[in-house]
Amino acid sequence: MALLILIAAAALAVPLGEEPVHPYVASNANAGATPFAGDTLWRAFHTRAGVDRIVDGMVDRSVADPRIGDIFRNQDLVRLRRTLKEQFCYILGGGCDYTGRTMKAAHKDLGLQTADLGALIENLQAAMRAEGVPFTAQNRLLAKLAPMKREAIER
Repeated sequence: MALLILIAAAALAVPLGEEPVHPYVASNANAGATPFAGDTLWRAFHTRAGVDRIVDGMVDRSVADPRIGDIFRNQDLVRLRRTLKEQFCYILGGGCDYTGRTMKAAHKDLGLQTADLGALIENLQAAMRAEGVPFTAQNRLLAKLAPMKREAIER
């Protein structure tokens, strides 16, 4: 009985600074893409510190972006940053696990349009350029992320 209580408590644990979300099954399959083989891209993105700076830069640019800033208003940016860092780390072959929701569930009811995604990608590209990620490495990540569009766009 005590073990079941501990398991239930662990499943409901909310990381520090994040808001609770509806329960879901955490799985790397939710990341929306399979990881690259080897660590070449992970190194091109300057490993964990580089990915952290890229995600923070992309989120900061997007929040301040008049085209899409409203989408980020009233969102849990602590959770967003954490799960994006996990997702990029997983996809780039950094050895992380992704604990976020599926792309469809994470973007549900946001009303995203193609232009919104375009603005987000521009902000990601700017963050990758600021980090000094080689252009070919940027394009390889963008190609992995592109199929997620159909899961994120609602209209």
